[in-house]
Amino acid sequence: MAKITRLLGLMCSITLFGFACAQHPKIPLSESMKSYEYQLVATGIDIPWGMEWLNEKDILVTDRKGELRIISNGKLLNEKISGLPEIRAEGQGGLLDVAVDPNYAQNNFIYFSYSGLEGEGEGEGAHTSVMRAKLQGFKLTEQTVIFEGGPNTTKGQHYGSRLTFDNQGYLYISSGDRGARDVNPQRLDRDAGKIHRINSDGSIPKDNPFVAQKDANSSIYSYGHRNPQGMAKHPVTGDIWTHEHGPKGGDEVNIIQPGANYGWPVISYGVNYSGTSFTDLTKKEGMQQPVWYWVPSIAPSGMTFVTSDIYPDWEGKVLVGSLKFAYLVALEIDGNKVLSQETLFPGIGRVRNVKQGADGYIYVATDGSGIFKIVPNK
Repeated sequence: MAKITRLLGLMCSITLFGFACAQHPKIPLSESMKSYEYQLVATGIDIPWGMEWLNEKDILVTDRKGELRIISNGKLLNEKISGLPEIRAEGQGGLLDVAVDPNYAQNNFIYFSYSGLEGEGEGEGAHTSVMRAKLQGFKLTEQTVIFEGGPNTTKGQHYGSRLTFDNQGYLYISSGDRGARDVNPQRLDRDAGKIHRINSDGSIPKDNPFVAQKDANSSIYSYGHRNPQGMAKHPVTGDIWTHEHGPKGGDEVNIIQPGANYGWPVISYGVNYSGTSFTDLTKKEGMQQPVWYWVPSIAPSGMTFVTSDIYPDWEGKVLVGSLKFAYLVALEIDGNKVLSQETLFPGIGRVRNVKQGADGYIYVATDGSGIFKIVPNK
């Protein structure tokens, strides 16, 4: 059992949409966090990118290097699931998110995103792909590629790749700009830098916003995104919330609306990694403002709404992982507004994903340190 003993040297102050951090010997434990601790569930997965529950005891976990594993009753099983497609596991690519069909108990379908070679373009390049398959024991069957982003590129960054179903059974797919910010995000004939919405068989919903628009890809639901690596359905409204990596500063939380332009790279609260500016605009007519942003960047990954009564201090909040600072952030929300943020469990590790499980507990997947469960203090 891991107690909360390691604290990052950061002190954060709230701004209108985000926060700024300065070096400080330690950050005090929040009052709400003192009621909880984290327990190690499993190790052995290098980069646990995606987590999804088959039932209350079995968790599907993707390892970015190209392995699909099962944790059962808190133990990582030795056998790996076979039947995966060819995956270009280089750079930020690999086997990425995983989702379970809303009717999994009846049809055994799972969905996973990966850096696939199916799309057209640069030779051995890759793009965000999504496959649907049936899970039969430790074997995938009836594999079908239901989304193949394009054009391919040999660049190794910004796949996006989160998967979420909405209340109507539509599947949402996030796709990063693939490292071509000045080309992809604002062009509707390219899949990169978008949120896509498809039916579970890969067909296109008739009311998608660009279905009737010439030279626009019909799966696109929103555009102008940089690299969305967090996506979750609001438990009350059913809205799809996302967050995405900014450059140096300007990580964003957004609520996805059909046909909306989220501005990248025309508007941003960030700058180039070198510190130089690439835009003078933070707002522009016709482009959505984030409901929250961080300066400096926290490198967000993973996102979940807390609905479990196991955590009365956090119920109704949104949890976001930080790769950069190795902690969780709890966002307090009121309707479509984010009111404030709170830092949780500094030092837990580079948080790749955070999800509330089928058993009501919150699970935190970290790069190299393992997967943890947040439990009340005894």
